[in-house]
Amino acid sequence: MKKLLSGIVCVLCCLSAFGQDFYADKRAEWMRKAELNKPKLISTVKKPIQIVKIEKSTDAYQGWKAVSAGNVESLYTSSFKENSGVIVDFGEHMTGYYTFTLSPFRGVPDAPARFKFTFGEVPSEVVTPFDPYKGTLSRAWLQDETVTAMVVPGSITIPRRLSFRYVKIELIGAPNYEFSMSDMSCEAVSAVSTPAESLPESVDPIIRDIDKVAHNTLKECMQTVYEDGPKRDQRLWIGDLYLESLGNNYSFKQFDLTRRCLYLLAGLSSEEGYLMGCVYENLDLKSIQNLFLFEYGLLFGVTLKDYYLASDDRETVEDLWPVAKKQLDIVRKYIKEDGLMDFERANKEWWIFFDWKDGLYKEAAFQGFSIFALNNAYELAKLFGKESEVSDIPSLTKKMAKAAKKYMYDKKTGVFVGMGDKQVSYASQVWMILAGVPTQKEAQQALKALQELPDVCRPGTPYLYHYYIQALIDSGLKAEAKNALIDFWGGMVKKGADTFWEAYDPFDDYISPYNFHPLNSYCHAWSCTPVYFIRKYPEIFQ
Repeated sequence: MKKLLSGIVCVLCCLSAFGQDFYADKRAEWMRKAELNKPKLISTVKKPIQIVKIEKSTDAYQGWKAVSAGNVESLYTSSFKENSGVIVDFGEHMTGYYTFTLSPFRGVPDAPARFKFTFGEVPSEVVTPFDPYKGTLSRAWLQDETVTAMVVPGSITIPRRLSFRYVKIELIGAPNYEFSMSDMSCEAVSAVSTPAESLPESVDPIIRDIDKVAHNTLKECMQTVYEDGPKRDQRLWIGDLYLESLGNNYSFKQFDLTRRCLYLLAGLSSEEGYLMGCVYENLDLKSIQNLFLFEYGLLFGVTLKDYYLASDDRETVEDLWPVAKKQLDIVRKYIKEDGLMDFERANKEWWIFFDWKDGLYKEAAFQGFSIFALNNAYELAKLFGKESEVSDIPSLTKKMAKAAKKYMYDKKTGVFVGMGDKQVSYASQVWMILAGVPTQKEAQQALKALQELPDVCRPGTPYLYHYYIQALIDSGLKAEAKNALIDFWGGMVKKGADTFWEAYDPFDDYISPYNFHPLNSYCHAWSCTPVYFIRKYPEIFQ
Protein backbone atom coordinates (compact mmCIF):
# COMPACT_ATOMS: atom_id res chain seq x y z
CA MET A 1 0.00 0.00 0.00
CA LYS A 2 2.92 2.33 0.66
CA LYS A 3 3.98 1.91 -2.99
CA LEU A 4 0.43 2.64 -4.11
CA LEU A 5 0.26 5.81 -2.00
CA SER A 6 3.62 6.96 -3.35
CA GLY A 7 2.42 6.33 -6.89
CA ILE A 8 -0.77 8.30 -6.35
CA VAL A 9 1.13 11.22 -4.88
CA CYS A 10 3.47 11.20 -7.90
CA VAL A 11 0.53 11.17 -10.30
CA LEU A 12 -1.08 14.07 -8.46
CA CYS A 13 2.15 16.04 -8.53
CA CYS A 14 2.37 15.52 -12.28
CA LEU A 15 -1.20 16.67 -12.70
CA SER A 16 -0.57 19.83 -10.73
CA ALA A 17 2.46 20.57 -12.90
CA PHE A 18 0.22 20.81 -15.97
CA GLY A 19 -2.78 22.46 -14.34
CA GLN A 20 -4.05 23.60 -11.02
CA ASP A 21 -5.05 20.77 -8.70
CA PHE A 22 -7.95 21.95 -6.56
CA TYR A 23 -6.96 19.83 -3.53
CA ALA A 24 -3.18 19.73 -4.08
CA ASP A 25 -2.34 20.62 -0.48
CA LYS A 26 -4.78 18.11 1.04
CA ARG A 27 -4.59 14.89 -0.99
CA ALA A 28 -1.61 13.28 0.69
CA GLU A 29 -3.13 13.75 4.15
CA TRP A 30 -6.50 12.43 3.00
CA MET A 31 -4.86 9.32 1.57
CA ARG A 32 -2.88 8.86 4.79
CA LYS A 33 -6.09 8.95 6.82
CA ALA A 34 -7.77 6.57 4.39
CA GLU A 35 -4.95 4.09 4.99
CA LEU A 36 -5.05 4.57 8.77
CA ASN A 37 -8.73 3.59 8.76
CA LYS A 38 -8.31 0.51 6.58
CA PRO A 39 -9.85 -2.36 8.55
CA LYS A 40 -8.15 -5.66 9.18
CA LEU A 41 -10.32 -8.32 7.61
CA ILE A 42 -11.77 -11.01 9.85
CA SER A 43 -11.26 -14.56 8.51
CA THR A 44 -13.59 -17.47 9.27
CA VAL A 45 -13.17 -21.00 7.90
CA LYS A 46 -16.41 -22.36 6.43
CA LYS A 47 -17.07 -25.89 5.16
CA PRO A 48 -19.72 -27.34 2.83
CA ILE A 49 -22.77 -28.84 4.50
CA GLN A 50 -24.18 -31.11 1.78
CA ILE A 51 -24.18 -32.28 -1.81
CA VAL A 52 -27.05 -30.96 -3.93
CA LYS A 53 -28.62 -31.45 -7.32
CA ILE A 54 -29.86 -28.41 -9.20
CA GLU A 55 -33.23 -29.29 -10.67
CA LYS A 56 -35.59 -27.45 -12.99
CA SER A 57 -38.62 -26.00 -11.27
CA THR A 58 -41.20 -23.59 -12.65
CA ASP A 59 -41.84 -22.39 -9.10
CA ALA A 60 -38.19 -21.62 -8.29
CA TYR A 61 -36.23 -18.42 -8.88
CA GLN A 62 -34.89 -18.40 -12.44
CA GLY A 63 -36.33 -21.88 -12.93
CA TRP A 64 -33.82 -23.82 -10.82
CA LYS A 65 -33.76 -25.10 -7.25
CA ALA A 66 -31.19 -26.93 -5.11
CA VAL A 67 -32.26 -30.32 -3.76
CA SER A 68 -30.30 -32.27 -1.15
CA ALA A 69 -28.47 -35.22 -2.71
CA GLY A 70 -26.21 -36.60 0.00
CA ASN A 71 -23.61 -35.78 2.59
CA VAL A 72 -20.18 -34.37 1.85
CA GLU A 73 -18.43 -37.28 3.59
CA SER A 74 -19.60 -39.64 0.84
CA LEU A 75 -17.75 -37.48 -1.67
CA TYR A 76 -14.61 -37.42 0.42
CA THR A 77 -14.43 -41.21 0.78
CA SER A 78 -14.96 -42.23 -2.85
CA SER A 79 -13.10 -41.87 -6.13
CA PHE A 80 -13.71 -38.44 -7.64
CA LYS A 81 -13.95 -40.04 -11.09
CA GLU A 82 -17.34 -41.31 -9.97
CA ASN A 83 -18.38 -37.84 -8.80
CA SER A 84 -17.42 -35.47 -11.63
CA GLY A 85 -20.10 -32.82 -11.99
CA VAL A 86 -20.90 -32.86 -8.28
CA ILE A 87 -22.31 -29.69 -6.71
CA VAL A 88 -21.53 -28.88 -3.10
CA ASP A 89 -23.52 -26.45 -0.98
CA PHE A 90 -21.87 -24.37 1.74
CA GLY A 91 -25.27 -23.54 3.20
CA GLU A 92 -24.79 -19.76 3.15
CA HIS A 93 -23.36 -16.99 1.01
CA MET A 94 -19.68 -16.28 1.61
CA THR A 95 -16.87 -14.21 0.19
CA GLY A 96 -13.37 -15.63 0.37
CA TYR A 97 -10.80 -18.16 -0.76
CA TYR A 98 -11.65 -21.75 -1.72
CA THR A 99 -9.33 -24.65 -0.83
CA PHE A 100 -9.47 -28.40 -1.56
CA THR A 101 -7.22 -31.43 -1.05
CA LEU A 102 -6.47 -34.31 -3.44
CA SER A 103 -5.32 -37.74 -2.18
CA PRO A 104 -4.40 -40.99 -4.01
CA PHE A 105 -7.20 -43.56 -3.83
CA ARG A 106 -5.96 -46.42 -6.06
CA GLY A 107 -2.94 -46.59 -8.36
CA VAL A 108 0.16 -44.44 -8.74
CA PRO A 109 -0.42 -40.66 -9.05
CA ASP A 110 1.87 -40.25 -12.06
CA ALA A 111 0.03 -37.47 -13.93
CA PRO A 112 -1.71 -34.16 -13.26
CA ALA A 113 -5.48 -33.84 -12.85
CA ARG A 114 -7.45 -30.94 -14.26
CA PHE A 115 -10.76 -29.55 -13.00
CA LYS A 116 -13.31 -26.93 -13.89
CA PHE A 117 -14.87 -25.17 -10.90
CA THR A 118 -18.02 -23.07 -11.27
CA PHE A 119 -19.00 -20.95 -8.27
CA GLY A 120 -22.53 -19.62 -7.88
CA GLU A 121 -24.36 -17.28 -5.54
CA VAL A 122 -27.71 -18.72 -6.72
CA PRO A 123 -28.52 -22.19 -8.15
CA SER A 124 -28.96 -21.06 -11.77
CA GLU A 125 -25.37 -19.78 -11.92
CA VAL A 126 -23.82 -23.25 -11.77
CA VAL A 127 -26.08 -24.80 -14.43
CA THR A 128 -26.47 -21.97 -16.97
CA PRO A 129 -23.86 -22.25 -19.78
CA PHE A 130 -21.60 -19.21 -19.82
CA ASP A 131 -20.62 -19.62 -23.47
CA PRO A 132 -21.23 -18.41 -26.11
CA TYR A 133 -21.00 -15.30 -23.98
CA LYS A 134 -23.38 -12.44 -24.81
CA GLY A 135 -23.00 -10.20 -21.75
CA THR A 136 -21.92 -6.57 -21.90
CA LEU A 137 -19.26 -6.73 -19.16
CA SER A 138 -16.01 -8.67 -19.11
CA ARG A 139 -16.46 -12.45 -19.40
CA ALA A 140 -13.75 -12.75 -16.74
CA TRP A 141 -16.18 -11.62 -14.01
CA LEU A 142 -17.99 -14.97 -14.30
CA GLN A 143 -16.77 -17.32 -11.59
CA ASP A 144 -15.50 -20.37 -13.47
CA GLU A 145 -11.92 -21.47 -12.94
CA THR A 146 -9.77 -24.18 -14.55
CA VAL A 147 -7.33 -25.69 -12.08
CA THR A 148 -4.55 -28.17 -12.84
CA ALA A 149 -3.19 -30.18 -9.92
CA MET A 150 0.35 -31.10 -10.96
CA VAL A 151 1.11 -33.10 -7.83
CA VAL A 152 -1.13 -35.53 -5.96
CA PRO A 153 -1.39 -35.63 -2.96
CA GLY A 154 -1.65 -31.91 -2.27
CA SER A 155 -3.85 -29.00 -1.32
CA ILE A 156 -4.73 -26.13 -3.63
CA THR A 157 -6.20 -22.72 -2.87
CA ILE A 158 -7.70 -20.85 -5.80
CA PRO A 159 -5.98 -17.44 -5.63
CA ARG A 160 -8.99 -15.50 -6.86
CA ARG A 161 -11.35 -14.24 -4.15
CA LEU A 162 -14.79 -15.67 -4.82
CA SER A 163 -18.35 -14.92 -3.77
CA PHE A 164 -20.59 -17.98 -3.65
CA ARG A 165 -22.73 -20.57 -1.93
CA TYR A 166 -22.61 -23.40 -4.49
CA VAL A 167 -19.59 -25.03 -6.19
CA LYS A 168 -19.85 -27.29 -9.23
CA ILE A 169 -16.72 -29.42 -9.80
CA GLU A 170 -16.03 -31.17 -13.09
CA LEU A 171 -13.06 -33.40 -13.95
CA ILE A 172 -11.89 -32.30 -17.41
CA GLY A 173 -8.45 -33.93 -17.48
CA ALA A 174 -8.64 -37.37 -15.88
CA PRO A 175 -5.47 -39.33 -14.99
CA ASN A 176 -5.40 -43.15 -15.03
CA TYR A 177 -5.22 -43.53 -11.26
CA GLU A 178 -8.07 -43.07 -8.77
CA PHE A 179 -8.04 -40.19 -6.31
CA SER A 180 -10.34 -38.47 -3.84
CA MET A 181 -11.16 -34.80 -3.26
CA SER A 182 -11.64 -33.77 0.36
CA ASP A 183 -11.24 -31.05 2.97
CA MET A 184 -13.06 -28.41 0.99
CA SER A 185 -13.24 -25.09 2.79
CA CYS A 186 -13.57 -21.37 2.29
CA GLU A 187 -11.60 -18.79 4.23
CA ALA A 188 -14.46 -16.26 4.36
CA VAL A 189 -13.43 -12.62 4.85
CA SER A 190 -15.25 -9.48 5.96
CA ALA A 191 -14.48 -6.27 7.83
CA VAL A 192 -17.30 -7.02 10.25
CA SER A 193 -15.93 -7.84 13.67
CA THR A 194 -19.05 -8.00 15.82
CA PRO A 195 -22.56 -9.30 15.06
CA ALA A 196 -25.46 -6.90 14.98
CA GLU A 197 -27.98 -6.90 17.81
CA SER A 198 -30.84 -9.33 17.23
CA LEU A 199 -34.40 -8.17 16.82
CA PRO A 200 -36.91 -8.93 19.59
CA GLU A 201 -38.66 -12.32 19.30
CA SER A 202 -41.99 -10.51 19.03
CA VAL A 203 -41.12 -9.08 15.60
CA ASP A 204 -42.98 -10.52 12.59
CA PRO A 205 -41.01 -13.57 11.30
CA ILE A 206 -40.82 -12.21 7.74
CA ILE A 207 -39.30 -8.95 9.04
CA ARG A 208 -36.79 -10.99 11.04
CA ASP A 209 -35.88 -12.98 7.92
CA ILE A 210 -35.50 -9.82 5.83
CA ASP A 211 -33.33 -8.26 8.54
CA LYS A 212 -31.08 -11.33 8.69
CA VAL A 213 -30.55 -11.46 4.92
CA ALA A 214 -29.96 -7.70 4.78
CA HIS A 215 -27.31 -7.92 7.51
CA ASN A 216 -25.54 -10.72 5.65
CA THR A 217 -25.64 -8.65 2.46
CA LEU A 218 -24.03 -5.71 4.22
CA LYS A 219 -21.46 -7.90 5.98
CA GLU A 220 -20.34 -9.52 2.72
CA CYS A 221 -19.91 -6.12 1.05
CA MET A 222 -17.91 -4.67 3.95
CA GLN A 223 -14.36 -5.46 2.88
CA THR A 224 -11.43 -3.02 2.88
CA VAL A 225 -13.91 -0.60 1.30
CA TYR A 226 -17.69 -0.74 1.01
CA GLU A 227 -17.80 -2.86 -2.13
CA ASP A 228 -20.80 -2.65 -4.41
CA GLY A 229 -20.68 -6.40 -5.03
CA PRO A 230 -18.12 -8.91 -3.77
CA LYS A 231 -18.54 -11.09 -6.88
CA ARG A 232 -18.44 -8.42 -9.57
CA ASP A 233 -17.07 -4.86 -9.68
CA GLN A 234 -15.60 -5.12 -6.16
CA ARG A 235 -15.13 -1.38 -5.99
CA LEU A 236 -16.35 1.65 -4.10
CA TRP A 237 -19.28 3.46 -5.72
CA ILE A 238 -20.65 6.53 -3.95
CA GLY A 239 -24.29 5.50 -4.40
CA ASP A 240 -23.61 2.17 -2.71
CA LEU A 241 -21.45 3.83 -0.06
CA TYR A 242 -24.33 6.06 0.97
CA LEU A 243 -26.77 3.17 1.43
CA GLU A 244 -24.20 0.87 3.06
CA SER A 245 -23.20 3.59 5.51
CA LEU A 246 -26.86 4.09 6.46
CA GLY A 247 -27.12 0.37 7.17
CA ASN A 248 -23.88 0.38 9.12
CA ASN A 249 -25.03 3.36 11.20
CA TYR A 250 -27.87 1.21 12.54
CA SER A 251 -26.13 -2.17 12.76
CA PHE A 252 -22.40 -2.86 12.95
CA LYS A 253 -21.41 0.77 13.64
CA GLN A 254 -17.92 0.27 12.18
CA PHE A 255 -17.36 3.92 11.42
CA ASP A 256 -13.70 3.44 10.51
CA LEU A 257 -14.77 1.85 7.21
CA THR A 258 -17.09 4.75 6.35
CA ARG A 259 -14.34 7.20 7.30
CA ARG A 260 -11.83 5.36 5.10
CA CYS A 261 -14.16 5.43 2.10
CA LEU A 262 -14.90 9.14 2.45
CA TYR A 263 -11.21 10.03 2.60
CA LEU A 264 -10.40 7.68 -0.28
CA LEU A 265 -13.01 9.30 -2.52
CA ALA A 266 -11.73 12.76 -1.65
CA GLY A 267 -8.10 11.79 -2.19
CA LEU A 268 -8.86 10.29 -5.60
CA SER A 269 -11.09 13.09 -6.89
CA SER A 270 -10.34 14.89 -10.13
CA GLU A 271 -7.88 17.78 -10.23
CA GLU A 272 -10.87 20.07 -10.83
CA GLY A 273 -12.22 19.00 -7.44
CA TYR A 274 -15.07 16.74 -8.57
CA LEU A 275 -15.63 13.25 -7.26
CA MET A 276 -15.49 10.13 -9.39
CA GLY A 277 -18.61 7.97 -9.34
CA CYS A 278 -16.41 5.11 -8.17
CA VAL A 279 -12.79 4.48 -7.22
CA TYR A 280 -10.57 1.41 -7.22
CA GLU A 281 -8.26 0.67 -4.34
CA ASN A 282 -5.49 -0.78 -6.49
CA LEU A 283 -5.39 1.53 -9.51
CA ASP A 284 -3.87 4.99 -9.83
CA LEU A 285 -5.76 8.20 -10.50
CA LYS A 286 -5.20 8.06 -14.26
CA SER A 287 -7.16 4.83 -14.41
CA ILE A 288 -10.39 6.35 -13.12
CA GLN A 289 -10.56 9.71 -14.87
CA ASN A 290 -13.91 10.82 -16.30
CA LEU A 291 -16.09 8.31 -14.45
CA PHE A 292 -18.54 10.96 -13.29
CA LEU A 293 -22.13 10.36 -12.16
CA PHE A 294 -24.20 13.45 -11.51
CA GLU A 295 -26.11 12.31 -8.45
CA TYR A 296 -23.29 10.18 -7.01
CA GLY A 297 -20.94 13.12 -6.56
CA LEU A 298 -23.69 15.02 -4.78
CA LEU A 299 -24.51 12.07 -2.51
CA PHE A 300 -21.06 12.50 -0.92
CA GLY A 301 -22.34 15.42 1.15
CA VAL A 302 -25.50 13.54 2.11
CA THR A 303 -23.35 10.61 3.26
CA LEU A 304 -21.12 12.96 5.23
CA LYS A 305 -24.12 14.48 6.98
CA ASP A 306 -25.62 11.14 8.04
CA TYR A 307 -22.19 9.85 9.05
CA TYR A 308 -21.71 12.87 11.31
CA LEU A 309 -25.12 12.43 12.94
CA ALA A 310 -24.32 8.76 13.66
CA SER A 311 -20.66 9.05 14.70
CA ASP A 312 -20.25 12.63 16.00
CA ASP A 313 -16.90 12.67 14.17
CA ARG A 314 -16.46 16.41 13.70
CA GLU A 315 -12.84 16.19 12.55
CA THR A 316 -13.67 14.13 9.45
CA VAL A 317 -16.63 16.31 8.53
CA GLU A 318 -14.58 19.52 8.81
CA ASP A 319 -11.78 17.91 6.80
CA LEU A 320 -14.11 16.92 3.98
CA TRP A 321 -16.64 19.77 4.01
CA PRO A 322 -14.71 21.56 1.20
CA VAL A 323 -15.22 18.49 -0.99
CA ALA A 324 -18.95 18.31 -0.29
CA LYS A 325 -19.27 22.06 -0.90
CA LYS A 326 -17.35 21.89 -4.18
CA GLN A 327 -19.80 19.33 -5.60
CA LEU A 328 -22.62 21.87 -5.27
CA ASP A 329 -21.09 23.77 -8.20
CA ILE A 330 -22.35 20.91 -10.36
CA VAL A 331 -25.95 21.82 -9.55
CA ARG A 332 -25.42 25.56 -9.85
CA LYS A 333 -24.00 25.11 -13.35
CA TYR A 334 -27.31 23.82 -14.69
CA ILE A 335 -29.91 25.99 -12.91
CA LYS A 336 -31.74 28.16 -15.42
CA GLU A 337 -33.24 31.57 -14.78
CA ASP A 338 -36.73 30.10 -14.27
CA GLY A 339 -35.50 27.71 -11.57
CA LEU A 340 -35.59 24.58 -13.73
CA MET A 341 -32.50 22.45 -14.18
CA ASP A 342 -31.16 22.23 -17.73
CA PHE A 343 -31.72 18.50 -18.09
CA GLU A 344 -30.92 18.21 -21.80
CA ARG A 345 -27.54 19.87 -21.39
CA ALA A 346 -26.63 17.94 -18.23
CA ASN A 347 -27.69 14.66 -19.82
CA LYS A 348 -25.12 15.23 -22.56
CA GLU A 349 -22.33 16.11 -20.15
CA TRP A 350 -22.92 13.67 -17.28
CA TRP A 351 -23.97 10.12 -16.61
CA ILE A 352 -27.35 10.58 -14.89
CA PHE A 353 -28.29 7.26 -13.31
CA PHE A 354 -31.14 6.94 -10.76
CA ASP A 355 -31.80 3.29 -11.67
CA TRP A 356 -31.03 0.42 -14.06
CA LYS A 357 -34.36 0.61 -15.87
CA ASP A 358 -34.85 0.59 -19.61
CA GLY A 359 -36.85 3.57 -20.83
CA LEU A 360 -36.73 5.59 -17.62
CA TYR A 361 -37.08 9.31 -18.42
CA LYS A 362 -35.13 11.21 -15.77
CA GLU A 363 -35.93 14.92 -16.12
CA ALA A 364 -38.30 15.26 -13.14
CA ALA A 365 -36.13 13.04 -10.95
CA PHE A 366 -33.15 15.19 -11.94
CA GLN A 367 -34.95 18.34 -10.77
CA GLY A 368 -36.04 16.76 -7.50
CA PHE A 369 -32.69 15.20 -6.70
CA SER A 370 -30.88 18.52 -7.27
CA ILE A 371 -33.11 20.19 -4.69
CA PHE A 372 -32.62 17.25 -2.31
CA ALA A 373 -28.82 17.48 -2.59
CA LEU A 374 -28.78 21.23 -1.94
CA ASN A 375 -31.11 20.89 1.04
CA ASN A 376 -28.91 18.21 2.62
CA ALA A 377 -25.76 20.26 2.03
CA TYR A 378 -27.34 23.18 3.87
CA GLU A 379 -28.37 20.91 6.75
CA LEU A 380 -24.79 19.64 6.95
CA ALA A 381 -23.43 23.19 6.96
CA LYS A 382 -25.75 24.18 9.81
CA LEU A 383 -24.52 21.26 11.94
CA PHE A 384 -21.15 22.92 12.41
CA GLY A 385 -21.73 26.58 11.68
CA LYS A 386 -20.81 26.77 8.00
CA GLU A 387 -24.15 27.94 6.62
CA SER A 388 -22.72 31.35 5.70
CA GLU A 389 -20.61 29.54 3.07
CA VAL A 390 -23.75 28.30 1.32
CA SER A 391 -26.14 31.09 2.21
CA ASP A 392 -27.69 31.11 -1.27
CA ILE A 393 -29.15 27.61 -0.91
CA PRO A 394 -32.48 28.37 0.85
CA SER A 395 -33.58 30.93 -1.75
CA LEU A 396 -32.23 28.77 -4.56
CA THR A 397 -34.11 25.63 -3.53
CA LYS A 398 -37.28 27.62 -2.96
CA LYS A 399 -37.07 28.90 -6.51
CA MET A 400 -36.31 25.42 -7.88
CA ALA A 401 -39.19 23.83 -5.96
CA LYS A 402 -41.60 26.52 -7.18
CA ALA A 403 -40.52 25.87 -10.77
CA ALA A 404 -40.90 22.11 -10.30
CA LYS A 405 -44.44 22.58 -9.01
CA LYS A 406 -45.34 25.02 -11.80
CA TYR A 407 -43.93 23.14 -14.77
CA MET A 408 -43.80 19.46 -13.73
CA TYR A 409 -46.83 18.83 -11.54
CA ASP A 410 -49.89 17.47 -13.31
CA LYS A 411 -52.82 18.56 -11.13
CA LYS A 412 -55.23 16.33 -13.01
CA THR A 413 -53.41 13.07 -12.20
CA GLY A 414 -51.61 14.33 -9.11
CA VAL A 415 -48.15 13.20 -10.29
CA PHE A 416 -44.90 14.79 -11.43
CA VAL A 417 -43.77 14.36 -15.03
CA GLY A 418 -40.97 15.74 -17.17
CA MET A 419 -41.23 18.59 -19.66
CA GLY A 420 -39.89 16.55 -22.57
CA ASP A 421 -41.75 13.32 -21.79
CA LYS A 422 -44.93 12.83 -19.79
CA GLN A 423 -43.89 9.41 -18.51
CA VAL A 424 -45.13 8.63 -14.99
CA SER A 425 -42.39 6.92 -12.99
CA TYR A 426 -41.56 5.96 -9.44
CA ALA A 427 -38.28 7.89 -9.79
CA SER A 428 -40.02 11.19 -10.57
CA GLN A 429 -42.42 11.00 -7.62
CA VAL A 430 -39.80 9.75 -5.18
CA TRP A 431 -37.23 12.48 -5.80
CA MET A 432 -39.77 15.29 -5.79
CA ILE A 433 -41.09 14.02 -2.47
CA LEU A 434 -37.63 13.61 -0.91
CA ALA A 435 -36.88 17.15 -2.08
CA GLY A 436 -39.94 18.40 -0.19
CA VAL A 437 -41.63 19.84 -3.29
CA PRO A 438 -45.23 18.60 -2.73
CA THR A 439 -47.28 18.95 0.43
CA GLN A 440 -47.75 15.76 2.42
CA LYS A 441 -51.25 15.35 1.00
CA GLU A 442 -49.96 15.79 -2.55
CA ALA A 443 -47.11 13.37 -1.86
CA GLN A 444 -49.53 10.72 -0.67
CA GLN A 445 -51.71 11.27 -3.72
CA ALA A 446 -48.73 10.92 -6.06
CA LEU A 447 -47.52 7.68 -4.45
CA LYS A 448 -51.00 6.16 -4.46
CA ALA A 449 -51.44 7.14 -8.11
CA LEU A 450 -48.46 4.91 -8.98
CA GLN A 451 -50.66 1.91 -8.16
CA GLU A 452 -53.58 3.15 -10.25
CA LEU A 453 -52.27 4.82 -13.40
CA PRO A 454 -51.45 2.73 -16.51
CA ASP A 455 -47.93 2.27 -17.95
CA VAL A 456 -46.09 3.46 -14.86
CA CYS A 457 -42.29 3.03 -15.08
CA ARG A 458 -41.44 0.85 -12.08
CA PRO A 459 -38.07 0.45 -10.30
CA GLY A 460 -35.61 -2.00 -11.80
CA THR A 461 -33.39 -2.35 -8.75
CA PRO A 462 -33.43 -2.21 -4.94
CA TYR A 463 -31.43 1.02 -5.28
CA LEU A 464 -34.44 3.05 -6.39
CA TYR A 465 -36.76 0.97 -4.23
CA HIS A 466 -34.86 2.15 -1.15
CA TYR A 467 -35.76 5.74 -1.96
CA TYR A 468 -39.36 4.71 -2.65
CA ILE A 469 -39.63 3.26 0.88
CA GLN A 470 -38.13 6.48 2.29
CA ALA A 471 -40.61 8.56 0.31
CA LEU A 472 -43.51 6.52 1.71
CA ILE A 473 -42.23 7.09 5.25
CA ASP A 474 -41.64 10.82 4.70
CA SER A 475 -45.17 11.12 3.29
CA GLY A 476 -46.72 9.53 6.36
CA LEU A 477 -47.72 6.32 4.55
CA LYS A 478 -46.24 4.09 7.23
CA ALA A 479 -48.37 0.99 6.72
CA GLU A 480 -47.73 1.20 2.98
CA ALA A 481 -43.97 1.45 3.66
CA LYS A 482 -44.01 -1.72 5.75
CA ASN A 483 -46.07 -3.60 3.19
CA ALA A 484 -43.82 -2.44 0.35
CA LEU A 485 -40.69 -3.57 2.20
CA ILE A 486 -42.23 -6.98 2.90
CA ASP A 487 -43.46 -7.39 -0.67
CA PHE A 488 -40.15 -6.40 -2.28
CA TRP A 489 -37.36 -7.70 -0.05
CA GLY A 490 -39.61 -10.40 1.36
CA GLY A 491 -40.21 -11.47 -2.23
CA MET A 492 -36.49 -12.15 -2.60
CA VAL A 493 -36.44 -14.05 0.70
CA LYS A 494 -39.31 -16.26 -0.47
CA LYS A 495 -37.38 -16.95 -3.67
CA GLY A 496 -34.45 -18.26 -1.64
CA ALA A 497 -32.18 -15.22 -1.26
CA ASP A 498 -29.28 -15.64 1.19
CA THR A 499 -28.19 -12.13 0.32
CA PHE A 500 -30.14 -9.47 -1.56
CA TRP A 501 -29.68 -8.94 -5.27
CA GLU A 502 -28.44 -6.14 -7.51
CA ALA A 503 -31.46 -6.25 -9.82
CA TYR A 504 -34.90 -7.47 -8.82
CA ASP A 505 -38.22 -7.22 -10.62
CA PRO A 506 -41.01 -9.27 -9.02
CA PHE A 507 -42.36 -9.86 -12.52
CA ASP A 508 -39.11 -10.81 -14.29
CA ASP A 509 -36.62 -13.20 -12.66
CA TYR A 510 -34.16 -12.78 -15.54
CA ILE A 511 -33.82 -9.00 -15.49
CA SER A 512 -30.19 -8.01 -16.05
CA PRO A 513 -28.51 -4.67 -16.78
CA TYR A 514 -25.79 -6.65 -18.58
CA ASN A 515 -27.78 -8.82 -21.01
CA PHE A 516 -26.88 -12.02 -19.10
CA HIS A 517 -28.38 -12.84 -15.72
CA PRO A 518 -25.46 -14.95 -14.33
CA LEU A 519 -23.40 -11.76 -14.53
CA ASN A 520 -25.70 -10.04 -12.02
CA SER A 521 -24.44 -9.52 -8.51
CA TYR A 522 -26.61 -11.60 -6.16
CA CYS A 523 -25.05 -9.99 -3.12
CA HIS A 524 -25.19 -6.27 -3.75
CA ALA A 525 -24.58 -3.34 -1.46
CA TRP A 526 -27.49 -1.16 -2.45
CA SER A 527 -29.88 -3.97 -1.47
CA CYS A 528 -28.90 -4.00 2.22
CA THR A 529 -31.07 -1.12 3.45
CA PRO A 530 -33.84 -3.04 5.24
CA VAL A 531 -31.21 -3.03 8.02
CA TYR A 532 -31.57 0.75 8.14
CA PHE A 533 -35.36 0.92 7.86
CA ILE A 534 -36.11 -1.83 10.38
CA ARG A 535 -33.70 -0.39 12.98
CA LYS A 536 -34.33 3.32 12.45
CA TYR A 537 -38.12 3.06 12.37
CA PRO A 538 -39.00 0.30 14.85
CA GLU A 539 -42.47 1.76 15.37
CA ILE A 540 -43.20 0.96 11.69
CA PHE A 541 -41.31 -2.25 11.00
CA GLN A 542 -40.94 -3.95 14.39
